[in-house]
Amino acid sequence: MANAKTETVSIGLRAKTGRAIAVVLSGPLDSPRVLRRAELSLADPRVPATMQPYHEVLDLPWEKAKAAVRKTATKIEAVASEALAGVVRQARSDGLLVCGVGIVGAPDRNLEKIGGSHIRAHAAEGVLFRQVLEFAAAANGLPVRRFDDRSLDDTAARELHFSTAKLKTRLQEVGRTAGRPWRADEKAAAAAAWLALAAFGEK
Repeated sequence: MANAKTETVSIGLRAKTGRAIAVVLSGPLDSPRVLRRAELSLADPRVPATMQPYHEVLDLPWEKAKAAVRKTATKIEAVASEALAGVVRQARSDGLLVCGVGIVGAPDRNLEKIGGSHIRAHAAEGVLFRQVLEFAAAANGLPVRRFDDRSLDDTAARELHFSTAKLKTRLQEVGRTAGRPWRADEKAAAAAAWLALAAFGEK
């Protein structure tokens, strides 16, 4: 159990190709604030294929492409785990208790049904980089909630008891105190962190 002086925070992650936007959020739930934000690299600079792994195997049949990417995905998982560990270490060094992680990204899809290999590569990478963040959270011993980037606003509004319009206003207010840049990706990471704080924070 945390003592009375320990502040509970959550981490929100917006998955992107080769990177993630991270936001560390503290309560209270009705007026959260951003303590830190960062852009995390999920690619290994020594292994160029880790930036766009499915683009590296565009010419392969889909089943062979998936098998070929598996080794690369393992490298990405290791990078993601260490990147998230760095955020957690920094939070703990500041005397904060990280209660969990919220991850927003591309939902699981039936990738086999996407006809164009280039479009399918982009879609597959969207799913992959969200999945490696989930792996990273588990590797760091943190509970995680996953959110579909297409329905995040509706989910957040419902669970946090706001209208969608009010939620967007509140996220804009959170960003005003956090400072620029405060783009759609930062807002999504903050919303995911807010939902994680609601789920895993001290009641």
